[in-house]
Amino acid sequence: MQEGESPLNSNIAAFALKAKVIYPINQKFRPLADGSSNPSLHENPKQAVLPNQVVETSMSGSLGSLSQGDKEDCSSSTTIHSTTSDDRFQARAFLKVASFPEVLTCESFDVKLCLCSLTLKDLRLLDTELRKEKHVMFIQVFKIYLTDFHRKKKITDGLLKKILLNQEDDFEELQKQLDSRLQNAEMSGAHNSEFQTLEDIERREREYSEHVIDNIEAFWKQTDKAQQDFLDQSKCSSAKARKIMMDLTEKMIAVESLLSESQDLQAMDIQERLFNWELMVKMIDSLKSSIPEECKGRLNTVSNILDHLTVKNHLSVRQKEELLTDLHKAFWEQLAHYSNECLQQSKDLILKRLECRAKKKEEFKRRREAEQESLLSKTFLTEDVHNFLKAYHELMEKHWQAQWDLEEEDDCESTEAVADLYKELYSKASHALAELVTELFLQTLPVVTSLSVRECELLKEEWQENLLPQLEKWENHRQRRWKLFQEQLLQEKELWITEYALSAVMQKHLSEKQEKIIQGVVSRLGGLSDESVSYILQKHQLLLCSVLRRGTFRRVGMAALARMRLSRKKSSLQELREQHTLQKGSSLCQDEDQWQLQKAVESHIREEEEKLEEETQETHLEFHQQLVTEIQEALQFLQQHMEQVIGQTLLQYTRGEAEKKSSDDGQDFKERLVESAVESVYGTSNNIGRLVQNYYQQLGKITEGYEGKKLQQLKSLQAERNERIRLKNKENELALKEKHTKGLLNVSSTVHQRVVLQQNKILAQFELQQQIRLECLKQKLLGLQCLGTELENQLREAEQDFVNELAVLTRVPLAVKKKPSKRSKAAGEKANSKRQTFQSPEPAEKDDSHEYIQEPHGITSGLCREMSQSSHEGETEPRKNSKMLKKKGSR
Repeated sequence: MQEGESPLNSNIAAFALKAKVIYPINQKFRPLADGSSNPSLHENPKQAVLPNQVVETSMSGSLGSLSQGDKEDCSSSTTIHSTTSDDRFQARAFLKVASFPEVLTCESFDVKLCLCSLTLKDLRLLDTELRKEKHVMFIQVFKIYLTDFHRKKKITDGLLKKILLNQEDDFEELQKQLDSRLQNAEMSGAHNSEFQTLEDIERREREYSEHVIDNIEAFWKQTDKAQQDFLDQSKCSSAKARKIMMDLTEKMIAVESLLSESQDLQAMDIQERLFNWELMVKMIDSLKSSIPEECKGRLNTVSNILDHLTVKNHLSVRQKEELLTDLHKAFWEQLAHYSNECLQQSKDLILKRLECRAKKKEEFKRRREAEQESLLSKTFLTEDVHNFLKAYHELMEKHWQAQWDLEEEDDCESTEAVADLYKELYSKASHALAELVTELFLQTLPVVTSLSVRECELLKEEWQENLLPQLEKWENHRQRRWKLFQEQLLQEKELWITEYALSAVMQKHLSEKQEKIIQGVVSRLGGLSDESVSYILQKHQLLLCSVLRRGTFRRVGMAALARMRLSRKKSSLQELREQHTLQKGSSLCQDEDQWQLQKAVESHIREEEEKLEEETQETHLEFHQQLVTEIQEALQFLQQHMEQVIGQTLLQYTRGEAEKKSSDDGQDFKERLVESAVESVYGTSNNIGRLVQNYYQQLGKITEGYEGKKLQQLKSLQAERNERIRLKNKENELALKEKHTKGLLNVSSTVHQRVVLQQNKILAQFELQQQIRLECLKQKLLGLQCLGTELENQLREAEQDFVNELAVLTRVPLAVKKKPSKRSKAAGEKANSKRQTFQSPEPAEKDDSHEYIQEPHGITSGLCREMSQSSHEGETEPRKNSKMLKKKGSR
């Protein structure tokens, strides 16, 4: 046992074991052990408790704390928590801070919460900057393409300015809506402007994420609307419009790639900054805690000397207590005065430095805006878009890095300045205590005792000599604490790196899964050109990058929230580990009671570690489920948006095909034929009616043949599908029997294994049926497309025959339009086979054959009706109904 240790140590240790209460080993100050243990003499009034605040104490919570024993008891008791205490911790209010230097004056309990809240603030700021950068980049890229159209005289100067102004106004309105929503969310739970709770922060972060996802959705809808409006007003061809949209999408994918890379690097910098902040705060905290600890040790040495004088009857017990009381009271009052001065000086210093930082940031902001405006005012061509994106992004990164360096430099300088103030406080406290001790030994003791001045001087020298090993011991304790803290910080870094790697793997898996889904969807869309398919895939990649980048932001924010939620128990457990390590290192010789007490402490630490590990897993699981839910909601938006994109692409493709067909149908010749037939005197009621009747009969035969072939083909495909299913099921049964023979499903297998195997069997059958169904649908679509091509060719031949006969009947010269030759048929079949590259999995079950008749041959049918009507009016009145026949024929 150490020198000056009370003989009651063993009794207290025995009582602690029986009562299941853990007292720190070798505790110096216990109730009624000596004068320094009287809390009424030198305990400072407790600070006012904040609303909903849990009253707790910390190792470095107050410089005026009296007793090391009180602090150790409190820190030990914090390792035992109830559910009610955890709930109250969620609602505990702590100070709102806007920058790191403000944290240097916070209470120790609030430090980690404040630092993590600053991390969340930095993440929000980064998110805002990247979002603004993306908006500016899109507007500038859009402007480059508009300017190119204006240079080629395809749009007017007024239209160019109008489109750009509308686009900028729309984006500004989007930002205003987001700012308004965020401000309302901030004010809805703000009961106090100076303090906040962890519950409020989690709610704000959740609402912030929802509003940002809504903003992302509105942004992409706005960009699509802007592109479509521009293409409609410029009246460019569909091919040119598709090329422009693909180019814009490609450029925005490049933008998302730049932003994603920058976001990852800067998020890592933000996390690294958090660790550096903790190191700087720990240094200040170590200085704070060393002052009362060493002063109490110095006072304890004085108490030991006075105890020795009491044993030799130079002092009575009453005199000793009075001397110690006066010494403690005088010193702690001076220390409280010096501490208040130091705290006020720290706040004033930080306030001045923050004002100076604000001026530097304002000047920096003006310089940044000037450089940004200078770059945006330059003219770029369409081939220079990538150069512009790279230049603008590098400029934004340079500005961000410059501001980052400014803040980090100011943080370090502020920490050093505050550290100097606490070093000065330490010097003042040591000097004040030395003066009081000198007064005690050289002025007071010679009066109240029979000792000479020389003997009292020797006592003072003895006190100074006894301090040397104590100072060395305290220095060793500080170094051990610092080493333990660095080890803990290193573990947290490794844990963060592991979580980051797991998140990257999850994000990659999600990306590959979504790409596989869109590939499957596109592969089942029949008839699309390669350009259309490429555009759909590009659009999906762009939106997916945006969603995944937002998910990465949210994951980093949730990691900070989990850190805040677990900070209380981590701090308590770390303090318990520190105390146990220090006491274990300082107690070289231990009796049986101390050894048992140490074992009890180690057991208690293991229990707390297990509880912390369990709570950590539960917290991470809760946040992970919340993240998955939010990502699913964002992917739902992605799916809805892609449905619109695919629908618009199919519509544009259909319109393009319709334009091609209408241009090949000989529209002009048919209109001239109608006019000539109406004016011709050779067309009678009988011969025109007979001609029309023969044409309709031929159409009926063609349609009947088509329906028969289609029915026969569907029956054949159904039979083939049933046969495939039968063969596959037979193969599965054989495989299952083989597994039985190998013993995979023997009686000794567990129920869980059999259930899993049964599930795998059902899933395999389901996937097999889906695959067979998909293959059959592809074959069905291929067959129907072939039948449709054959039907279209037959209808064209019948139409051409009717037109030729009508022209001969009415003495109208034949046009250049000829029957489709074998070469044209082959070309048509080749085009159809090319469109079969991407097949649809679910064609309509109802294949109405009349759709192949009505659309391409509507004019011929109208002509037949008009010819028949003209014949009933009589041969002598051809001009009477000519206007009506022209109108209907042209329709």
